[in-house]
Amino acid sequence: MKRRNLLQLVAGVVCAGRVKSLLAQDKKQTVNGGGVTFEIPSSWKSSKPASSMRRAQIAIPKAEGDKEDGELVLFAFPGGAGGVEANIERWAGQFRDDANQPPTPKSSKAKGQNTEVTKVEISGRYVAPVAPGNPETVNKPGFELVGLIVITPEVSYFFKAVGPKATMKAAAKDFDALVASIKLDN
Repeated sequence: MKRRNLLQLVAGVVCAGRVKSLLAQDKKQTVNGGGVTFEIPSSWKSSKPASSMRRAQIAIPKAEGDKEDGELVLFAFPGGAGGVEANIERWAGQFRDDANQPPTPKSSKAKGQNTEVTKVEISGRYVAPVAPGNPETVNKPGFELVGLIVITPEVSYFFKAVGPKATMKAAAKDFDALVASIKLDN
């Protein structure tokens, strides 16, 4: 009888440990982007934005085999900054396909908490300027962009995540959860 109770206790502890581990993996942190909030996994690390144009700056942990982390940056522009299509075209221009042309982006609509979100995916060789206005560009093959666009009458929000393709693919479910969590302040 004592042995049976001990086995049940051990099984319960092991099971509780697995549940705790799963709950830790699912833990989220809320980011306030000034007019918009959203949730990211606890494994993603927020840092102080590198410029005043950025409302949030977040590192996406690299996938096994990748050499660097991905990065998610939130920009907000009063008046729209050209709208959805112009920004998708600009993002596509920051990539090159095998023929050294801008690749065709994939876009879709999704629902946040209280807003519509345009999701954009682009992959190829990342060739964006090192800094805005700088003629020098990066040259990173095998990269992917996941962009999220939220347009309001007052401000447009642009979530731009870029990183090695494996890292971005590993974070795909996290991006879906982020989209579903986007909430505009009223």
